[in-house]
Amino acid sequence: MNGDATTPAVRLGVDVGGTFTDVALLVDDALTTAKVPTTEPQSDGVIEGIREACADAGIAPADVDAFAHAMTVSVNALLERDGARTALVTTAGFRDVLEIGRQDRPSLYDLGAEKPEPLVPRRRRFEVDERATVDGIRDPVDEEEIRELAERIDAGDDVESVAVSLLHAYAHPGNEARVAEGLRDALDVPVSASHEVRQEFREFERTATTVADAYVTPGIDGYLSRLLAEAREAGLPDPRVMRSNGGVADVETVRSSAVTTVLSGPAAGVVGAAAVASGGTLGGPGNCPPGSDEREAGAADGVVTFDMGGTSSDVSLVRDGTAERTDSLEIGGVPVRTPAVDIETVGAGGGSIAWTDAGGALRVGPESAGADPGPACYGRGGTEPTVTDAAVVLGYIGPDAALGGDLSLDVEAARESLAALSDAAGLADATAAAKGVYRVANATMARAIRSVTVERGHDPRGFALVAFGGAGPMHAAALADRLGISRVLVPGPAGVLSAYGLLAADETHDAVRTVRVPLTDDGVDGSNGDAVDAVSTAEESFRDLTERVLADVSDPAAATVERSVDCRYAGQRFELTVPAGEGTDPEFDPEAVTERFVDAHERAYGYRLNADVEAVTLRVSATVGNDPPPIAHAGATDAGATDRETRAVTFPETGTVEAGVLDRDALAVGRELAGPAVLAGAESTTVVPPEWAGRVRADGTVVLTTEVSGS
Repeated sequence: MNGDATTPAVRLGVDVGGTFTDVALLVDDALTTAKVPTTEPQSDGVIEGIREACADAGIAPADVDAFAHAMTVSVNALLERDGARTALVTTAGFRDVLEIGRQDRPSLYDLGAEKPEPLVPRRRRFEVDERATVDGIRDPVDEEEIRELAERIDAGDDVESVAVSLLHAYAHPGNEARVAEGLRDALDVPVSASHEVRQEFREFERTATTVADAYVTPGIDGYLSRLLAEAREAGLPDPRVMRSNGGVADVETVRSSAVTTVLSGPAAGVVGAAAVASGGTLGGPGNCPPGSDEREAGAADGVVTFDMGGTSSDVSLVRDGTAERTDSLEIGGVPVRTPAVDIETVGAGGGSIAWTDAGGALRVGPESAGADPGPACYGRGGTEPTVTDAAVVLGYIGPDAALGGDLSLDVEAARESLAALSDAAGLADATAAAKGVYRVANATMARAIRSVTVERGHDPRGFALVAFGGAGPMHAAALADRLGISRVLVPGPAGVLSAYGLLAADETHDAVRTVRVPLTDDGVDGSNGDAVDAVSTAEESFRDLTERVLADVSDPAAATVERSVDCRYAGQRFELTVPAGEGTDPEFDPEAVTERFVDAHERAYGYRLNADVEAVTLRVSATVGNDPPPIAHAGATDAGATDRETRAVTFPETGTVEAGVLDRDALAVGRELAGPAVLAGAESTTVVPPEWAGRVRADGTVVLTTEVSGS
């Protein structure tokens, strides 16, 4: 079963989550999905899910033409602090840069606040006598010292990986390259060099990112080696791996830049949600019924993506069909500088544990019951109450629900766990505790959405909400009510949308370099007073960066190259990113870039200055596009035939009511829905509260609307 060279007929996406592993298999236009418990090692669950989806679709794994994968190996290593035993090599005098960090204090008034422990303890930090400045190499590194350094590292406590980050190596990496090369020759462990990981200034962030790369590299390499072997044994094509920037890359590229995968899974979800919000494919205007007033997939300002899985919830913004991007992440207290989809994550997922603090207040998360034993309702021995258990007690998840794989629902265990919580919290009964858990979880997720909207100058009422993940559609309408959002989109494959996003993902590669050149007419660098030719410096760097990203792409002739530059007013400590020009042509126009920056600064901060502007960091991105696959939704031929039953459902705001239960996957195109209702699907459940209504579009997307909360 092979399609043409540009559009594979059989596409496969697999996303590993904290609780479930999701599979989306597209055979021509027919989508088959599967959800199985996440295993340890994770690759076993991946292959199990693929076999299950292939069996349901009536094909063999060997029939798959393209395989894309998202994973949690690197982010779990950083969050759980179980990565490789890493050594750090720095310039003499800079051994403690990881501990010194920045003077920023997240908890300004907490006198007892403590910084997270560095990934590398002091005993595994080594110094080398060398010095580079912004102008060049002042003190070359001694080859004999490199040999002695390798012997000291080798004699240490079983070092599994090495990070090398020398002062000003972003500008002049000669010394760092020699140190890294010497250590690679002498040691049988991976070595991460900062000029290869992140050729950008700011010593602490560059060092922390390089250390993070070294810390997760052995785990990524081991996981991908196992997955590659198992995939080939099953007859599957080699997987392409989702990176934090929302693009996929081949296994060897990912192995050489492991830190770029820290948001692999969440980024895939945003890519899928962006496909929902854009036109022509899943959720697009081209799929709306004739005469429908729903030809706009989102809202005037774009969409908020809301992915609620088993362990956490991720939110992001998509505007003009493009996900917001960032270069500054913090994972488990570790700053990571890597191109990424801008995602806010909170520890509130379906498996998040509800508890009471010392004052008796009800809390939810961030600890999760995970996949084993999981929530109490899984019947695997779990006893602690979770958000999923609360949904069972409230009636959102019915007693006959399939939870993925061979799991079945234990309603009584869920009720017992919530009853115990009600006693601890001083509440009336299990139902009261469940309502409290639901409210607290929603409040946590609403704060996350406000952080990417209100706190950045956006009114959430101008956005639609795209809800997905195993639990997202169950909370979406209640969240929208809190935020004044009047429109919610629940895609057909909502429960596995991250896996679907892998089918829609482009191939993307990024490169950056700090140059710090003035954009003024006199060409004087304000940092040292020397004359600098901004045009030739920028063009040479852009040329090198373009060659680097094009060397990584699978088809350079098909790649689209975008160039941008981080600019700032001279003396500022922050930058804004603006376009530098089109295509692969490195021609650089300082006046045009300056004007773009000044306009962007005025839009962001409300004013412009009559001051010098400097280009700080250059960025190049190469993308090979991939059309999101269209999905046809057959649905039911008789809309009334999808009604299952009614059951008692409790809404915290309106109390217990009788709600209709419908088969989510069999809803007819054009079916009108009225709350209260529960749409029970194979991988997720959608809750439609009173005063909400909905309509099923031709692609299976359910569009929910309300008039009471909209603007």
